[in-house]
Amino acid sequence: MTTTPARNAQTAALEALIEAHAIELKLPTVRRRFKALAAEALREQQTPVAYLGALLEAEMAERAERREKRRLIDARFPQIKRLEDFRFADNPKVPQATIAALAEGSWIDDRESVIFVGDSGTGKTMLATALAVCACQQGRRVRFTTLAALANELQEAQSNRELERVIGRYARTELLVCDELGYLALPDGAAELVFQVLSERHERGSLIITTNLPFGEWTKVFPDPRLAKAVVDRLTHRAHIIDTGNESWRFRHGLERKARKRA
Repeated sequence: MTTTPARNAQTAALEALIEAHAIELKLPTVRRRFKALAAEALREQQTPVAYLGALLEAEMAERAERREKRRLIDARFPQIKRLEDFRFADNPKVPQATIAALAEGSWIDDRESVIFVGDSGTGKTMLATALAVCACQQGRRVRFTTLAALANELQEAQSNRELERVIGRYARTELLVCDELGYLALPDGAAELVFQVLSERHERGSLIITTNLPFGEWTKVFPDPRLAKAVVDRLTHRAHIIDTGNESWRFRHGLERKARKRA
């Protein structure tokens, strides 16, 4: 069929109108892809309903992708780690079936927690991050922090008279990841502030904790023995405790790389 100048002008006017409506309705994917999908629908002899369905599906898929990216940014992960990147063969002590079950996220719906206990280099932070990334992909609000960073933030908020607001923000987060419990003792006054956050989340929101200390040694972090006991009681209640062992696969891989270089 021959395309006349009048038809070209009419098509251009309709395309401009669709673009204007897409901007007004905040449909960026529709604006960007309606022409290409229309050409594809014409080639494949799709019905108008099929074309409209494909166009709206593309909009929904890209919106979901943008929301996931935003959740990953808001979570403040130091690095994005995914479960498929974790080599269970490097640490057979980690129960793969348990991790796979946790990745599905029902424990977050039940407001349970996960505690990874093990020496440095055994995969605690990577597993914690990977489970938290799964939670982001499921549409959940996640926040990642180290214990030291959390303590500093709370002390600064207290100085600025914003403590209640900050604790409330942490309480509303569906999943809080608190990394590196045990590497540094909490400064004066910080232990009580951290306890407030943990208490606020008890049975209201889920936690992932990573620690290199057995529970009996948490007084190295929370100097008051009663406070340390209260923290352990709250965190271990309704918690999945996973021992990642004491053999550092990072150290082992470092030795293997050096051996290969020498060879």
